[in-house]
Amino acid sequence: MALFMAAVPARVDAAGPGADAEQFISSLADEAIKALTQPDSTPETRSQRFRVLLKENFDVKTIARWVLGRYWKKASKVEQAEYLKLFEELLIVTYVDRFSKYSGEHLKVSKSSPSGERDFVVFSRIVRLESTAPLNVDWRVRKKSTGFKIIDVMVEGVSMGQTQRSEFASVIRQNGGKVEGLLVELRKRVSKDA
Repeated sequence: MALFMAAVPARVDAAGPGADAEQFISSLADEAIKALTQPDSTPETRSQRFRVLLKENFDVKTIARWVLGRYWKKASKVEQAEYLKLFEELLIVTYVDRFSKYSGEHLKVSKSSPSGERDFVVFSRIVRLESTAPLNVDWRVRKKSTGFKIIDVMVEGVSMGQTQRSEFASVIRQNGGKVEGLLVELRKRVSKDA
């Protein structure tokens, strides 16, 4: 999910079944920039604002469970609950940090494509101010009864969910297959960035 916050939307000219998904991503980028880049905001205020955006626009539980993979069922109910909490906190500290480095990039949504019965992939590019090439960022969104929710972000074709899944599985394997080893690592990351 790494570059979501480095985006400012461009106008979306879309028609067809993916138009709503495209507008969702464009509007969310606009809302995030307005909420999180105000110069007088404190880190605590930005964290609170991002928490609201995260809960409203990302399917955090679906992402977190998928990232944990087969270890979700191996975790106790207490470990599952702590993991979900730590996963959300990790997203918040990561994105608030990325917004602190925002320097006027903008997001241009180009198209969308259906992916299964309820999902769309929204294709976009982050256009940077310096002369470097734009960055391709694709958003997998799922249609829910309350609207769209982001379930994955692909940066230059690499799934951020898959990257985290591999990383988390490696941490668990290094700790004898115990989810507690991952929880220890996540506690460190969240408290270090807090």
